Amino acid sequence: MGKSSKDKRDAYYRLAKEQNWRARSAFKLIQIDEQFDLFAHSEPESVTRVVDLCAAPGSWSQVLSRVLIKGESFGRRAWEEKRRRELREGEEEEEEEQILLKPRKNVKIVAIDLQPMTPLEGITTLKADITHPSTIPLLLKALDPDAYPSSTSGSTSSTPSLRHPHPVDLVLSDGAPDVTGLHDLDIYIQSQLLYAALNLAIGVLRPGGKFVAKIFRGRDVDLIYAQLKTVFEKVSVAKPRSSRASSLEAFVVCEGFRPPVVVESEKQQGVESTSATTTTQGPDGLGLLSNPLFGGAASSSSPSSSSNQPIGIQTTSTSTMPNSRWIPPFIACGDLSAWDADASYELPPDYVSLDPVQPPTAPPYKKALERRREMGGMYGKTKGVVGE
Repeated sequence: MGKSSKDKRDAYYRLAKEQNWRARSAFKLIQIDEQFDLFAHSEPESVTRVVDLCAAPGSWSQVLSRVLIKGESFGRRAWEEKRRRELREGEEEEEEEQILLKPRKNVKIVAIDLQPMTPLEGITTLKADITHPSTIPLLLKALDPDAYPSSTSGSTSSTPSLRHPHPVDLVLSDGAPDVTGLHDLDIYIQSQLLYAALNLAIGVLRPGGKFVAKIFRGRDVDLIYAQLKTVFEKVSVAKPRSSRASSLEAFVVCEGFRPPVVVESEKQQGVESTSATTTTQGPDGLGLLSNPLFGGAASSSSPSSSSNQPIGIQTTSTSTMPNSRWIPPFIACGDLSAWDADASYELPPDYVSLDPVQPPTAPPYKKALERRREMGGMYGKTKGVVGE
C-alpha cells in the first residue's frame, strides 16, 4: 500500500503531515479542547503546568507547546477568533489579536514515555516507565528541580510526598498497549495503564485540576468510571471526530480533582503497631481502586506492605463499595463539518504525498521489519521455489 492510498482513506493522517503535526492524534486533543476547554483560554494563567504521559512521538506535546508556549489557536476556536477579528476594524482588531495570541507565562510541560522522543521546544522530556514507582520522584524533580534536589544513594528521607509546592493543572495520557486482537486482554492492559497514569496524576494534580486519558470501552468499563468519580467532581467520556467510530477508543475527561484523604499508619508515624493500616476513601465515601498500581492491596494489614508505595496510599476493597456502578455522559467532540475518520476521500490530480513529520525514533517493531526485509518481504522469498 502506497502513501497516496493511505492519504486517501485517512484524512487526518494526511492533514497531520500537511499541518506539520507529528501524528494524527493531535486532532483528538484539539477537538477535546474545543468541547471541554482543557487549556482554559478564557483564563490563560490557570493552566500553565501540564504533564503529558505516554507522549511519544510527541503530537500532544506539540499541541501543548504551540498553544501554551507560542499562543497559537487551532480548529474551530481558530476559525471563531479569525471571524471575530474580521468583524472589528482598525486598532480594536490589533488589540484583540495581541490578547488572543499572547503566549502564557511560566509554562512548565513535562513529557514522559518509555520510548525515546525527539525533543520539542519548551518541553522537558523524560524516558521512564509510568507503571514503575521510581517515575514519581523523577516527575516531581522535573517539575520543580529546586524543590527536590538529588538524593544521596541509599537515602529514603527525600522521597517526594503528595504535598509538593507547585502542583500541576492538567495531566494527559494518550497511552495504549500494542493491541493483540484479543479484546478482553487489550482492554485489561489498557485499564492497568490508565490506573498507572491516574496514580501519577493523584500525586501531582492541584485541587480542581483536570485529567484526560485514553480508555477502551469494554464490558465493565462503568466500574472504572465510578472509581474515577471518587476523586473528580465531573467525569465525562469524549469521542473526538478524528477517532474512528469503528474503534473502542474513547477518552475520559475528569474535571475538578478532589485530593483523597490520606491517613498515615501508626508505623509511619513512629509508633509500633501490628494492626496499623492505611485507608483512602473518596469524598463520596467510595473506596478507591484495589489495584497494586494505585497504591497497594486493601487486604494487606502489614505496615511494611504500604511503606514501599511511592505515595503511601492504601485502598479499600471494591467488594465493599456501595453503588459502585455509575455511567458518565458520552459526548461526541468536533464539528459535524469536520473530516470523517472512517471515510475515504478523493485526492486532487496534482496531489503530492508528503513524508511523516517525525518518523518513529526507535520503534519496537524495528527488528521485525529488518528480519522481514532479509526474508524478502511479507511472504518470504518465493523466487525459484515454484516448480522445485
